[in-house]
Amino acid sequence: LLQLIAKSQLTSLSGAAQKNYFNILDKIVQKVMEDQYNPRLIKDLLQDLSSTLCILIRGVGKSVLVGNINIWICRLETILLWQQQLKNLQMNKQVNNGLTLSDLPLHMLNNILYRFSDGWDIVTLGQVTPTLYMLSEDRQLWKKLCQYHFAEKQFCRHLIPSEKGHIDWKLMYFALQKYYPIKEQYGDTLHFCRHCSILFWKDTGHPCTASDPNTCLMPVSPQHFIDLFKF
Repeated sequence: LLQLIAKSQLTSLSGAAQKNYFNILDKIVQKVMEDQYNPRLIKDLLQDLSSTLCILIRGVGKSVLVGNINIWICRLETILLWQQQLKNLQMNKQVNNGLTLSDLPLHMLNNILYRFSDGWDIVTLGQVTPTLYMLSEDRQLWKKLCQYHFAEKQFCRHLIPSEKGHIDWKLMYFALQKYYPIKEQYGDTLHFCRHCSILFWKDTGHPCTASDPNTCLMPVSPQHFIDLFKF
């Protein structure tokens, strides 16, 4: 949701929404700096945000941004500061004398890789050990990933053969990612009940009064959530 706002909705934010948005970003950055959890996602978000802001600030004469231009320039400087802090982030080496990822059998490591839905996560995990790198280069793994995210007619248009004549599914995945959106996957999702006209988190649920509540539920993606506020 934050990334979609950064890419396309900044010009529609009110002054209060701007403050809330950047306060949330500040909390996320500080949280990542503290626990070092998943810094790549916030780096990508800040890169999208800074790119969009640079373009919009150049169009200041057209009044494309709500609020004083000096405030937005200050916010852009804050984003650049956050990016520098994340760039300088030193990941602490975990000291643990117990069982590690490398101690797991090959079939278990392979099973873990097959549960990833993001190609960059697979590439990153493959950099941990030579064994994981070997498993992360498996053609079948990348083929399954392509089939999960893209329709057959989509990757048939962009077949990339390797030197041996086989389809290079890893290159295919990253090539297709440039042309088509990948399937969205979240730990928890918003749902809308058509019977009660209520938004709720799927894991939390809500006391629906319909005779068959499951027939009334509709998942709400981040883009759909933003669209609910368009008039």
